[in-house]
Amino acid sequence: MRILFIADPLEQFKIYKDTTFAMMEEAARRGHAISYAQAHQLSVEGGRLLVDARGLTVTDERKGDHPAWYKLDDVHRQPLTAFNAVVMRKDPPFDMEYLYASQLFTLAEAQGVKVFTSGQALRDFNEKLAILNFPELTAPTMITGETPRLKAFIRQHLDVILKPLDSMGGDSIFRVTPNDPNLSVILETITLRGKRTIMAQRYIPEIRDGDKRVLVIDGVPVDYCLARIPAAGETRGNLAAGGRGEARPLSARDREIAEAVGPELKKRGILLAGLDVIGNYLTEVNVTSPTCFREIMDQTGLNVAGLYIDALERATAH
Repeated sequence: MRILFIADPLEQFKIYKDTTFAMMEEAARRGHAISYAQAHQLSVEGGRLLVDARGLTVTDERKGDHPAWYKLDDVHRQPLTAFNAVVMRKDPPFDMEYLYASQLFTLAEAQGVKVFTSGQALRDFNEKLAILNFPELTAPTMITGETPRLKAFIRQHLDVILKPLDSMGGDSIFRVTPNDPNLSVILETITLRGKRTIMAQRYIPEIRDGDKRVLVIDGVPVDYCLARIPAAGETRGNLAAGGRGEARPLSARDREIAEAVGPELKKRGILLAGLDVIGNYLTEVNVTSPTCFREIMDQTGLNVAGLYIDALERATAH
């Protein structure tokens, strides 16, 4: 196959833990031709979707602060239809440029391009709001930007997590109680004085045992998850916030959640999702660029990247 990866700058990759790199490495091992571009290199001319892409070769070099793990060919402008698969791996936030890229992907799909994840699914499945499709799996949750309603929710549930709808890596997450002396200023800050909608969720104390990333590939859960265990004194388990990753077999409840969500993901054209599970509850459905392949692969020997490329091969075979 010819596979185009849309991703952030390659020099920013931390290849010892980067999921996109794991995907590229597996695809190259199988003999697929890899190309690379950033989202801003998409364009439309004469109604055709084009991309200024560069062929990418994965090398064996892994030295220095910026390992020379890749070699790039010259930029070549070509139609997206030249690729068997386009894999969107740009990190959040889901800003206006991300939205525009998703709209271009939808146009490309109408021209026969196979995009993973589809533009429509990227727009429909906000990583925080997606859990609202599965209320029976979630802890008490409120979506609003109105301070009085948020304060009432906090008084009702006593211990609450607040988070914006467009962030990643644990950024701008607050844990609050009704007696927090800074509650009013926290709500003003996170809602931009009522101008921004946020999510409030009842705090789940099982976070101490890990915020589990459960991967779902082509609607099927991967047999191991990564429990991201908060650092001492931290509420957030995100690896970007200092959490420690521990690979574990799925619990019965993890599998129940993943098998409930998986068919809906597949129906919507989401080849890969990362479910966040704390205790018995689904807290997020990550579809933009889910991670944790490498940690699970290194700790268990399970070739998660191979499972993904298997699914990509199946999805492009018809």
